[in-house]
Amino acid sequence: MSRIADIASALSGYDAAIDLSVEAVHAFLSQLTASAVVTQRETVSLLDALGRVLAEDIVSPISVPPHDNSAMDGYAFDGAVLPRDAPIDVSVTLRVAGTALAGAAWRGTLGPGDAVRIMTGAMMPAGLDTVVPQEFCKVDGDRVCFPARVLRRGDNRRLAGEDLMQGQTALRKGERLSPAALGMVASLGLPEVPALRRLRVAYFSTGDEILSLGDAPREGAVYDSNRYTVFGMLARLGCEVIDLGLVRDDPATLAAALRRAAREADAIVTSGGVSAGAADHTRDVMQQLGDMAFWRVAMRPGRPLAVGLIPREASPQPAVLFGLPGNPVAVMVTFLAFVRPALLRLMGCHDAAAAPPPLLRARCTGPIRKKPGRTEYQRGFVKTMPDALPEVCVASHQGSGVLSSMVEANGLVVLHHEQGNVAAGGEVDVMMFDGNI
Repeated sequence: MSRIADIASALSGYDAAIDLSVEAVHAFLSQLTASAVVTQRETVSLLDALGRVLAEDIVSPISVPPHDNSAMDGYAFDGAVLPRDAPIDVSVTLRVAGTALAGAAWRGTLGPGDAVRIMTGAMMPAGLDTVVPQEFCKVDGDRVCFPARVLRRGDNRRLAGEDLMQGQTALRKGERLSPAALGMVASLGLPEVPALRRLRVAYFSTGDEILSLGDAPREGAVYDSNRYTVFGMLARLGCEVIDLGLVRDDPATLAAALRRAAREADAIVTSGGVSAGAADHTRDVMQQLGDMAFWRVAMRPGRPLAVGLIPREASPQPAVLFGLPGNPVAVMVTFLAFVRPALLRLMGCHDAAAAPPPLLRARCTGPIRKKPGRTEYQRGFVKTMPDALPEVCVASHQGSGVLSSMVEANGLVVLHHEQGNVAAGGEVDVMMFDGNI
């Protein structure tokens, strides 16, 4: 039994003869990608590690911060001097014994009722546990006075190991490194990280009606936008991108392109030629070269979708193929819905890191027509509202070739499989674009 058939047979309710639900496609792709994850690793400089996937856990070699320190500029003192349940007019007066600066320990001597002027980040002198912000204080010579009720013992002190304790796991294997994660690794004093190698993805567009940039316009032809949107989405993921250009509707040329893509890449993304049109040779060639499934997905836009495995020369692991529809918006929607999470899993991301971003709940400004039985992704414009849910207005033009509305929108309104019409003011889910496309 082929790998595709084996996965299909194990999925409850799977039937490629009918329109598959979005959920069924996700379940299938999760199984398909499980055995094709990148395993080769390399050591990467922290400045080159943005978007890379960790090959092993990062365990903190130190505590962060390494010592108790002040959270603000002010005066450090022993909080035991604060009176309990002090009336509003009671003040505390302390003697200032010196100044503690960030970057060095204060070595002075303290007596009862003494305080130390302290800067943000400076080590807390021994025996002191509370900091009063300087804006609450009145200073007269070596005396500082402040209202007793403005703070409690232990306020404005950062504890040693408050962020991370020595020996604690800071980042998990399979984490995709964000800017915040880079800062965390740097805070541990680590100049490099163990990362999985980049996923290599080859892509090309198909179709005799497609013009490359620089070609003269001709009747009935359109310029290739899909190569550039696919490139942008792959680059955003941090993949090593292999551009195979535009491939004509010729079986021999298509076969050569797919063989080259499988030889050079871990995954392949194509656009166009996966519907059942008489002039589309892509389906036939894919089927001849690999183990393929051709689906009609119960979604709009993006109904036709192909997935499969193309054998690779000198490698036991085939390349994973994603054949996307040809319309520009359908390409982007199917990439976001299916290909992006699948590629993240192939990159070695753990389940949480490969999951689609959480959907935003918003209130629609007008009615939305929708038939149950398919998932729809409608371009929308989300804006925040004071003290209320965000509002979303769907674009007036939802055609799968209207790329301009994809540029103008900031998210996709996700209308789920069983969902019907939505009245004005109803709540909907939105997949926000930021960081995705």
